[in-house]
Amino acid sequence: MTDRALLYVSAFIRAVAVGLSGVLLGTYLARLGLGGGEVGLVVAAGLSGSAVAAILATLFGDRWGRRRFLIGSSVLGVVGMLLFALVEQRLALAAAAFVGMVNGMGRDRGAALILEQAALPGTVSSEARTTTIAWYTMLQDIGHAVGALLAGLPALLSASSLLPGVWPQRVTLLGCALSGLAALLVYTRLGPAVEPATLGKPLAISPASRRILAKISALFAIDSLAGGFLTTALLSYFFFERFGASELAIGALFFGARVMNAASHLAAARLARRIGLVNTMVFTHVPSSLLLMTVAFAPTFPVAAVLFLLREGLVEMDVPTRQSYVLAVVQPEERTVASGVTNLVRVAAWAVAPTFAGALFGGELFYLPLVIGAAMKIAYDILLWNAFRGIKPPEERA
Repeated sequence: MTDRALLYVSAFIRAVAVGLSGVLLGTYLARLGLGGGEVGLVVAAGLSGSAVAAILATLFGDRWGRRRFLIGSSVLGVVGMLLFALVEQRLALAAAAFVGMVNGMGRDRGAALILEQAALPGTVSSEARTTTIAWYTMLQDIGHAVGALLAGLPALLSASSLLPGVWPQRVTLLGCALSGLAALLVYTRLGPAVEPATLGKPLAISPASRRILAKISALFAIDSLAGGFLTTALLSYFFFERFGASELAIGALFFGARVMNAASHLAAARLARRIGLVNTMVFTHVPSSLLLMTVAFAPTFPVAAVLFLLREGLVEMDVPTRQSYVLAVVQPEERTVASGVTNLVRVAAWAVAPTFAGALFGGELFYLPLVIGAAMKIAYDILLWNAFRGIKPPEERA
């Protein structure tokens, strides 16, 4: 199996666990007796752990070796998830979430993604780069979909076994930890081709790339701060508390959402060939934010579910195009830094917002986090198009 295929497999396995935990996290913590603010704090702790790992991957991933770093971070993820599934005290939950980089977003955006993204473009030509990343992100979202569907397992376990209390949820989370071992085995088979030419050398980036990354990272921070109001854990908490939806129904909804996400990625690659990467990012993202606002005011769960699925068919079309664009406008030896900086900004912003969003979910204005997140995303899209529509990747310059 080629290194590119191995990276596809590892991304899929990791995405299944992330999709499952993202959906289950909110309802699991609610069943443990945590309020909206406490749920937000635990989610923020997990995302903070991801942010720290992203910093290390960005600064030292190429120097230490991508394969070595991927193996080490996988070990921490397994240990942290095991602890998270077994403890109940609030601070212990937050600490385990931090160590295990427990991802309440429901989407894989951690340190492993940074290094895998940096390695993928080196396996194909510039013309095939966006399509390759689209396949990578599509497999991730298929994994997210499978994981979201598996989030209905606790309901099935409760009905068909003698597991008491929250043990059906715990057993499911322990399964997430075991999937981390499978990803770990995949990483041990990676060859030297995934390593950068600068292996063992200090971090370096040109002034031109530094200016581009500073500007685009500032914009990504706005988008990700908005996304922090809309983590899968908090959205599942919203559907659970607002409409009384069951874990089985919420899991099915997010399965559908991830299927819509996955289908949109290849469509995004095709659209980008016609109208360009930046235009594809912006012109699909704005309508998705408008649809999200309608979810906030939906009268019933079925109506909210339909609107949410329509939104999910558009919201992820900027993911492969955004990743491809960032990796195209810097030099090949700068790709880990570019992937790391932009993903780090996103994870850090995600880590800040859930605390505030959780507090708002606990108040009377239950819809407010969705409206705030959608409005911020629209502002980001306008600023991004204005700043980068004139900076073309190599294949568009031709």
